[in-house]
Amino acid sequence: MASLFTQRAGNHCRLLDAGAGIGSLCDAFLGRWASGGFGFQSIAVDAFEIDEYLHPHLAQTLEKYSQYQNVASTTWSDDFIHAAVDSLRETLFAETLRYTHAILNPPYKKIHSDSAYRSALRRVGIETVNLYSAFVALSLSLLEKGGQLVAIVPRSFCNGLYYRPFRDYVLERAAIRRMHLFASRNKAFKDDDVLQENMILMLERGAHQGNVTVTTSTDGSLTDVETNTYSFDRIVFPSDSQRFIHVPTSPKFSIIERSVVVRYTLEDIGVKVSTGPVVDFRLKKHLRDRPSADTAPLLYPCHCKGRTTDWPNPALNKPNAIERNVETEKWLYPNGFYCVVRRFSSKEEKRRIVASVVKPDCFPDADVLGFENHLNVFHDGKHGLPETLAYGLATFLNTTAVDETFRRFNGHTQVNVTDLRLIKYPNREVLMTLGEWAMRRREPTQALIDEQLECLDA
Repeated sequence: MASLFTQRAGNHCRLLDAGAGIGSLCDAFLGRWASGGFGFQSIAVDAFEIDEYLHPHLAQTLEKYSQYQNVASTTWSDDFIHAAVDSLRETLFAETLRYTHAILNPPYKKIHSDSAYRSALRRVGIETVNLYSAFVALSLSLLEKGGQLVAIVPRSFCNGLYYRPFRDYVLERAAIRRMHLFASRNKAFKDDDVLQENMILMLERGAHQGNVTVTTSTDGSLTDVETNTYSFDRIVFPSDSQRFIHVPTSPKFSIIERSVVVRYTLEDIGVKVSTGPVVDFRLKKHLRDRPSADTAPLLYPCHCKGRTTDWPNPALNKPNAIERNVETEKWLYPNGFYCVVRRFSSKEEKRRIVASVVKPDCFPDADVLGFENHLNVFHDGKHGLPETLAYGLATFLNTTAVDETFRRFNGHTQVNVTDLRLIKYPNREVLMTLGEWAMRRREPTQALIDEQLECLDA
């Protein structure tokens, strides 16, 4: 992280470490300076740490640089969010906080909509849902023009509706210069229960956006770093109103990027996708282990296995049915062909997007079906799809190219309907042709499925 800062004009550095902990990051920065890595003549460090138990350790870290007369450091026990907001608003008695550099490993915790933090952030025009994005936004705002920020953060801000205001805030105020992606969730952070990929982000305040350097590694040793440079239109697509931030891992254009066939939205092809409407904990009293005359089949992700539906299966330790009554009827879909995608993948599963086909003949006595909330369901106005279209969608979504495209903007274990809506698809006719191809084969291999996608542009 300390190595990502570039040389800039000026003899004096004012460094911010927000959420400093024991001072590992400012130690790395000061260590680079001490070894001649920067041209500054003097450095002033502001280290914010609200946990006073860590202050002696932080003080010990900073003490190593007391031998340098031109290094000054201040440890703040103030709440960084409130201190930064007061400084930006220039409230009475507020400290003036302005910096040339910021390095941070911010805390990760959701911010409730009615919290004091949310109110404070809104007063300076920041709308976000997590402490880590709040720390980044505030740190960026405290930088002078040309100031540089390096932060290690989860990738969750790169996509999704809730982080759209934060993406706008960052992209309107800074240029993305560098991104480093830790591609494995269980190596670099194996001691933490990490459910998403982490990345290091380097921003420059008020700078013109140019090309972006992207590096990747699989673990914390950084022994297998791969470096590539990309034009910004491969990081944030010009036509993307949501401004998703993509992290490409190869300079080659993917099959999907090159395709003249794969360019339609779900709306274009007349298909909708929704999360399964049955939220099991809310309807717990209506769930049944086994089907009976007064129930409908209830499908969880574990019931859906490619071309087959393993239902009912008491061994799965999940309900297999939901009672049909006035309370549950509105949550049920007519029996038919559906394409379903699991909302969650396990930590190091090969694929993020796992699509299956639900067939009506697996439930010959059922008029309606229940889809549990951990499934995303492709449907036609809450009704089934044509059989070939359901198979075509599942086949397309199971291609390696789609999975790789998805991973470029989503580093989380979760696949949301918003993500699935933003993927580009072949048109309805091509999908149905793809479905016909898939139906003629008992179990097409991954290689065959990927090859068939290549054939769509032939």
